[in-house]
Amino acid sequence: MRNHLIPVTAAALVAVSSFAFAATQHHATGSVKTYDSKAMTLSLDDGSSYTLPKGFKDPGLKTGEKVNVAWQQNGTMKMVDKVTIEK
Repeated sequence: MRNHLIPVTAAALVAVSSFAFAATQHHATGSVKTYDSKAMTLSLDDGSSYTLPKGFKDPGLKTGEKVNVAWQQNGTMKMVDKVTIEK
């Protein structure tokens, strides 16, 4: 019985950590206030600011454009996973 306990416990930990990761993703919608490709930041008109990942591919962000931002909290920073322009 003890030989089966370790693999079962490990599998349970992986499953729980996957759910915890999925639960931390957030979404925001708003208009672009500023986009700085050098500083890798994006600010929306509601005052929220986000840090863009290295290798971020600009989908054509312009001031005033309505976007949807998928992000995760990393300490005090809001790290962007994906930015999509709303049509």
